[in-house]
Amino acid sequence: MTSQILVMAKTPAPGRVKTRLCPPFTPEQAARLAAAALADTMAAVAATPVTGRVLVVDGDLEAPTGWDRVTQRGHLLAERLTHAYTDTAVPRRASLLIGMDTPQAGPELLGAAVATLAGEGVDAVLGLAEDGGWWALGLNDPAHADVLRDIPTSTDETGVRTRAALIARGLRVAALPVLTDVDTVSDARTVASLCPAGSAFAAALNRTLPA
Repeated sequence: MTSQILVMAKTPAPGRVKTRLCPPFTPEQAARLAAAALADTMAAVAATPVTGRVLVVDGDLEAPTGWDRVTQRGHLLAERLTHAYTDTAVPRRASLLIGMDTPQAGPELLGAAVATLAGEGVDAVLGLAEDGGWWALGLNDPAHADVLRDIPTSTDETGVRTRAALIARGLRVAALPVLTDVDTVSDARTVASLCPAGSAFAAALNRTLPA
């Protein structure tokens, strides 16, 4: 079985991304931070050895050369996540889906997640987030993403409920490291401190924060 990584993203336009950073940041500053986080994320995916890379996008953002691109479908986030898997499904290809809010997740971590998903006795991998959600979900069979339809998103129980739903479906779920995603200024500082050298997000945050 081969693997692909799906990046769930919004076009980083002011007023549409990272709105919880406003204030203290302006919508324009928040959009620049989102763009930098997405750039780090896509660079990490590009450096991860997988068969396919797909940008699953809300908006008019174009995919880099060598990537596939699909438009997000659905009104609620749970619907969009489900469609992200089914709209990119390839026979005998596992899918690892990540967002654009964890730029500290480099190619080593993503590669380890893909390898774990390909391991014997594993049907899914799930990386919980500190805020109660999840930052990564890998499925060997994208049809199992149907469980996401009934799980409320953006709550402090989203991650544990996702894990419980996968297990209830009979899947063997391996845990990935817990990460902080970027929702608040405090989160942004934490994430920037964990980003590798040369991080676009860390540089953008340093330029944005007051001296």
